[in-house]
Amino acid sequence: MTEEAKTSAPQPGPAVSVVGPGGGETIVLGTTRMRVLEDGSHTGHRLAVVESVLAPHTQGPPQHRHARHDEGFYVLSGTVRFTVGHEEYDATTGTLVVIPPGTPHTFANATEHPAVLLSTFTPDLYVQYFRDLQQAADDSRPLTPQAHIDTMSRYATEPATDLGRSRPARDGRTAPTEVGLPRAAVISADRSGSSPHGRPPGRGSGRGVR
Repeated sequence: MTEEAKTSAPQPGPAVSVVGPGGGETIVLGTTRMRVLEDGSHTGHRLAVVESVLAPHTQGPPQHRHARHDEGFYVLSGTVRFTVGHEEYDATTGTLVVIPPGTPHTFANATEHPAVLLSTFTPDLYVQYFRDLQQAADDSRPLTPQAHIDTMSRYATEPATDLGRSRPARDGRTAPTEVGLPRAAVISADRSGSSPHGRPPGRGSGRGVR
């Protein structure tokens, strides 16, 4: 076979990854059960995908910022409360929330029913954070707030400790302020749901939460 024929022959592509129901790596952290559907090993570490089941009344981590990856959250079922800075948004089934780097955020399930999230990480950096916490729990090491902070720091993430500053609110009372925060995009299932604090969003497009 000539060199020209060799180079024109079909080349094998990357292997296709298929994860069926119940498949994937399982990580259990308190009342949250996670299923790692893609850890980045099939995407050149560009993308990771995780399914999370939040039990009723599951509290999320303290607000934190990621420096090196974007996060996306798609609510598969239930209602998840996202806190972004000083705003809150109850995301119902079919809602997508996109958190850019540098945006303080957390989430929780404040309802009486389980909630299921599909999360994306671009790149895949943060999946190892969950594995580290699982390993600490397996080793019977206490998952103290400082332990969480120390683990976060290994993956370009830090707690949002600067949210105590304030500005005058419209009613004259003191309200929190956020200076120069990137906006988190929230797109509801029907693209016309309520935005944080009941303010009507712009119809037919994604909107930012600050």
